[in-house]
Amino acid sequence: MPELAVLDSTIHYEETGSGTPIVFLHGNPASSHVWRNILPDVGPGRLLAPDLIGMGRSGKPELDYTFADHARYLDAWFDALELDQVVLVGHDWGGALAFDWARRNPGRVRGIAFFETIIKPMAWEDLSPQAAERSRLIRTPGPGEDLVLEQNLFVRQAFTGGVRTPVSPDDLATYLAPYPTPESRKPILAWARQLPLGGDPAALVARIEAYDDWLAASSDVPKLLLTFEGSPTLLIGPDLRDWCAAHVGALETVHAGEAGHHAAEDRPKEIATEISTWLDRKNLR
Repeated sequence: MPELAVLDSTIHYEETGSGTPIVFLHGNPASSHVWRNILPDVGPGRLLAPDLIGMGRSGKPELDYTFADHARYLDAWFDALELDQVVLVGHDWGGALAFDWARRNPGRVRGIAFFETIIKPMAWEDLSPQAAERSRLIRTPGPGEDLVLEQNLFVRQAFTGGVRTPVSPDDLATYLAPYPTPESRKPILAWARQLPLGGDPAALVARIEAYDDWLAASSDVPKLLLTFEGSPTLLIGPDLRDWCAAHVGALETVHAGEAGHHAAEDRPKEIATEISTWLDRKNLR
């Protein structure tokens, strides 16, 4: 369980194996813990799973915790470890960070696997009525802070309602442990408020549009999309799956069963198997 000094803070990460670097990037409000049942079944490679800055066991410096902040610390982590010819695996905001890093470092990426991530800017109509109401509440000063910072419902709901089967009490405790106080939960709130809806936040939407252009043009970089069914919490349904097929170069899509948005908790074996099979089929390790 290494810890690396990065900029003015530290990044904690899990590491096992050797060979081709395969980097697993989690989303909100998770940590590297989300990959615990996937990494053992991926097979050969130097498997690395960092905790994003402010999350998990990484440091919690004074930041706004914007997408750009996360990307800056992640860049420094990649560079400190001199990671090159990397395969990226991303979920939720981890997928968005993977796309963004690949766009800016095209000579250092071998392939990208992703699921349940922010693939393009969204319209409010893309959300279910319940999800739209929740997003508006979180973005509202006062109620948003109370929901995420004071009540700490975002983490609890993610791993009890954002999954087909609630995680065990021990695993929930692990997810909750980095966020014992309202102050410590600020990264969670910041992520939740950055969902790119209706053109806002504009700087992030522009960054997403830039990586969308790269995803379309990078036909030399194999990509894998894992899809799921059976939960209203899923972000990538049939329409967005079809959009990816039409707009992402060198894409393969595989269905991995029933899951909620935090699919790594519901379908770890299937996710690991599909990623491992793809890595071997594309000679990525």
